[in-house]
Amino acid sequence: MYPSYMRCPYCAADDDRVVDSRLAEDGGAIRRRRECASCNQRFTTFERVEEVGLVVVKRSGDREPFERAKILSGVRAACKNRPVDDAAMAAIALSVEESMRLLGRDVTSEEVGVATLDALRGVDEVAYVRFASVYKGFEDTDDFAREIGMLVKSTAPKLRG
Repeated sequence: MYPSYMRCPYCAADDDRVVDSRLAEDGGAIRRRRECASCNQRFTTFERVEEVGLVVVKRSGDREPFERAKILSGVRAACKNRPVDDAAMAAIALSVEESMRLLGRDVTSEEVGVATLDALRGVDEVAYVRFASVYKGFEDTDDFAREIGMLVKSTAPKLRG
């Protein structure tokens, strides 16, 4: 392991030693307490993994960076006035992003949409149909009926009383 030196914020020297290291931000970073060898001042640094940019290939062929906020916005619209809390919606957006990252390549907007639909199906069926109506571009009531028919076939029957 190579020593890593940081420039001291007090005297600008680049010779220090690590006094303490511990996990921070729920394991997403490492917090290091350092002591400057020149002026003996202590300072804190944080190390984080630099995430590789996730790219979405649109239907038009255009490429753009993945934005979790876009997923969250669509999920919020689908869940409006439904019993789905903000934490659940944020969890859907995060799970979609994580599943796309696991593919290890550029993803298509279709893959993002399908992953979002799959996540919504398990949370709220009405929100699922709302999202599907926009994502799949429903044009008439037959489209809704067909989607609801597929949804009913793929879910277990509800037990009565």
